[in-house]
Amino acid sequence: MNNIEQNNEEYSDSEVDEVEPRLKYVRVRNDLENILQNDAASCIAVHPKFLCLGSHWGMIHLLDHQGNNIRSKTLQAHTVAVNQISIDLNGDFIASCSDDGKVFIYGLYSTENNHNMSMGRLVKSIAIDPNYYKSGSGRKFITGDDKLVLYEKTFLSRIKPTILCEAEGGVRSVAWAGQFVAWASDTGVRIYDLHARCSLCLIKWNRTTEALPEHYRCNLRWSDDTILLIGWVDTVRICQIRKRSLQEMASRDLPEFVVDPISTFRVDFYISGIAPLESQLILLGCLKESDEDGKSQRPTLHVVEPKYQDFSAICANSLTLRGYKEYSCNDYHLDCLTDENRFFIVSPKDIVIASLYDADDRIEWLLSHGKFEQALEAITSNAGKDCKKHSLIYVGRVYLDYLLSHEKYDEAGKLCLKILGRDKKLWEEEVYKFARVHQLRSISSYLPRGDVTLDPLIYEMVLYEYLKMDLDGFLQLIKEWPPNLYTVAAVVNGVLEHLPVHKQRHNILLEALAILYSHDGKYDKALAMYLKLRHKDVFHLIQKHQLYNSIYDMIEGLMDLDAERAIQFFLEKDRVPSNIVVQKLRNNHRYLYMYLDALHRKDTKDSKGKYHGLLVRLYADYSRDKLLPLLRRSDNYPIEEALDICTQRKFYPEMVYLLGRIGNTTEALGLMTRELNDMESAIAFCQEHDDEELWNDLVNYSLDKPVLLSEAITFLLQRIGTYVDPRVMVQRIEPSLEIPGLKNALVKMICDYNLQVSVQEGCKKILSSDYFNLHERLVRFHQKGISMDDYQMCGACHRNIVVKEPRSVVIFYCRHTFHEDCLPNLEVVDNCVICNPQKNVSLERT
Repeated sequence: MNNIEQNNEEYSDSEVDEVEPRLKYVRVRNDLENILQNDAASCIAVHPKFLCLGSHWGMIHLLDHQGNNIRSKTLQAHTVAVNQISIDLNGDFIASCSDDGKVFIYGLYSTENNHNMSMGRLVKSIAIDPNYYKSGSGRKFITGDDKLVLYEKTFLSRIKPTILCEAEGGVRSVAWAGQFVAWASDTGVRIYDLHARCSLCLIKWNRTTEALPEHYRCNLRWSDDTILLIGWVDTVRICQIRKRSLQEMASRDLPEFVVDPISTFRVDFYISGIAPLESQLILLGCLKESDEDGKSQRPTLHVVEPKYQDFSAICANSLTLRGYKEYSCNDYHLDCLTDENRFFIVSPKDIVIASLYDADDRIEWLLSHGKFEQALEAITSNAGKDCKKHSLIYVGRVYLDYLLSHEKYDEAGKLCLKILGRDKKLWEEEVYKFARVHQLRSISSYLPRGDVTLDPLIYEMVLYEYLKMDLDGFLQLIKEWPPNLYTVAAVVNGVLEHLPVHKQRHNILLEALAILYSHDGKYDKALAMYLKLRHKDVFHLIQKHQLYNSIYDMIEGLMDLDAERAIQFFLEKDRVPSNIVVQKLRNNHRYLYMYLDALHRKDTKDSKGKYHGLLVRLYADYSRDKLLPLLRRSDNYPIEEALDICTQRKFYPEMVYLLGRIGNTTEALGLMTRELNDMESAIAFCQEHDDEELWNDLVNYSLDKPVLLSEAITFLLQRIGTYVDPRVMVQRIEPSLEIPGLKNALVKMICDYNLQVSVQEGCKKILSSDYFNLHERLVRFHQKGISMDDYQMCGACHRNIVVKEPRSVVIFYCRHTFHEDCLPNLEVVDNCVICNPQKNVSLERT
């Protein structure tokens, strides 16, 4: 509306503008201003196409909604002030009335049904049939004075009046919707059914509280064809017309429709107009109290939520209408376009249009009141799709500027991610705003780093700010950001420039340099940096870029950094040849031991004896418990050298094993008895080698122990009974020697010896028996002319089979032989039941 001045600043919210308003206001100007300079408005009627303004001089002005005349001539309908104007549904006819007693019906496009009637009495109210424009509708209208009269066109175009009701104190207002008419008098509000020509109800006033002097107007408004809104003095009533059920109508002779109350409540102001707003109400009101000078206060437009006996106030706006101090409640009028939710507020010298806030209006109000979060929510919701003026980018940037101006930099950084999306240009523009206040760190986490990236200079600016103010943050960004976002060489130069400045935090910059060098492909420098820092990321760098050939000279340094991880790294997939590792670690025996031990346990091709000779010495130095198992398990070490190592360190168990391997069993046995004093191992050693001389040596060693002689003899007597002739031992014991447990030891020795003799005798008998049995069988076969080749054994019953004997025999090609009676289901047996080959094996019978 370019020709309507917006004056929201003149209509202030009753709660200091903190409550979000429902309505916005514009003042109608243009031709209307000239009209009201010379005349005054007395009533109004609005239609979606135009509005009709009645004046105190009896004029009817036809204007568009911007206040422009739509007819060249003004209608001089009356000689005094127009009381009420009514428009039909199509906007083709208007009706008006006045205290001059005239009723004026005027067709905007046709004069056929125009009327200019003189009633001879004051006519306060008029209502034209909503369907007046239709031919055959009867061209009806209703007037109200001391009675309510219906006028309708009859045969020969005559106008027929019908008195519907006598009105006590006169008809104060009339409202017509569909087949129902409502009017107000001093008695109350009556609702009438024009089709049934009967009254549906009378809503009486409460005389003690509601009856006031007759100059107070009753405001009637149909919300639709069945809901009536009543505003009388300071009371609001809402009624609904419903159709009776068939059961109700059958019980008594009642009208088809009945009126039900919906809500009744009182307000603390006088009501000048009432209108529906979706599920709420619009009330135009005047305060009951005057100001300090005795003048009227500004009228107020209220939005309320009706309840059954109460209401909730949504918002209220005081209106600065021209000359409001001189006007009373009846000087104001309210009309509306329900479908458009537009409300026309009329005073004698002013017209203001109130309409619902649209999406743009709401966002503008939220922004102007600093409610930026709500504005963002509104623009991103479904309602935001209706915005024509505002966009997410616009609202977001206004909010962003606010946050930056109030030093809320972290919130501003988060907001950028939400509003800037994938727009590279917008990102760069906003980043420079952060740069101007040295707060690039606040936006660094939100900069785009995926499909959309900014100019490399943007990322470098951020890195330089971190380099100056937050070294930890700088290192973190170097780790997180891919190197394609910025020029690596430029950042490297920046780090090198700052190395002398940040001497106390030298390591952070060196780590950053290592990462940057690896990004730049200078892996040798990166590895050197990591090793200098003793940083374990060196392993990841080597593995990531396959730098195995570059680390041969760094093997000991890697072991210093993390020996276990380095060894695991060397051994995995044979990344570093073992001979290289051994060569590089030859001067560090501890690391060499750790590596060769892991290599031996891994059992790779390099661990199968190649370094066992070296490992013997290392085990002797660092892990003796692993030495003897290695000596026993391996044959790939020089025995003499190993024996020298063990001899130097007096590793007697290892020496015993090695002496046994080279055949020096006597010395080995001497070590076990003399140094280790381990008779049980000595006996086991003699049993293993089963040498008579060794046993004699053991006996000699035992008899030569002066301290432990008796115990050693007892132990030997208990153990050697099955290996040595007991007499040899017993004969050499001194008769005067006292031996504890001698009796039991001799008994056990003799029992063991007898058992051995018994076993030998049994074996000899079995051998002799087998010999004679086989010889007898051979003689018998020779007598029958059967050779040993003809002799077989049944694979099922294991009895002897003579193939040439007439008994039926089954022989498979695998040469397994069976008695025919021993094979069940011979007819279906195709395979040897022992071999059970995969393919069928034919059999031959004899």
